[in-house]
Amino acid sequence: MQTLAPGNRSRAGTAPTGWRGFTLLELLVVLAIVAIGSAGVGLALRDGSQARLEREALRLSALLESARVRSQASGMPWHWRLGQDQDGFRFEGTPTLAAADLPQQWLDPDTRALIEHQPTPGRLTLGPEPIIEPQAVILFSRSQPTQRVRLATDGVRPFAVLADAP
Repeated sequence: MQTLAPGNRSRAGTAPTGWRGFTLLELLVVLAIVAIGSAGVGLALRDGSQARLEREALRLSALLESARVRSQASGMPWHWRLGQDQDGFRFEGTPTLAAADLPQQWLDPDTRALIEHQPTPGRLTLGPEPIIEPQAVILFSRSQPTQRVRLATDGVRPFAVLADAP
């Protein structure tokens, strides 16, 4: 019976013929491949329309806050209105800045919006007072109306993006 023991020079440094295994490097390569594959599957399964709605809501939040600051700086009231058929929007304020300086279209043409519970129907009032009335906008996808994102302010804090339950 042969054994691997110190001093046995006949087979020093070799494993018995029946033993086979993986090296640490081979195991690390396999784990890396599995990790990359599972990350790819996770990204492929992410819902694209919900991500687009969230991106539109973040963009609209920044635009509304920009118009709110401009309203406070100019001392003139600014408003945000939906376009016809909800395919766009517009800011109304000082004539020189409102139309030319801020975007008026959604990044994704599938995006639609509803203004929630407004005393003045069809528009948000953005200033010039530092404290405004609580306001909310709901963004949804025209092709998948159950997916919604709510954008709201309590009148003191900036507009924030909230996930809305279907």
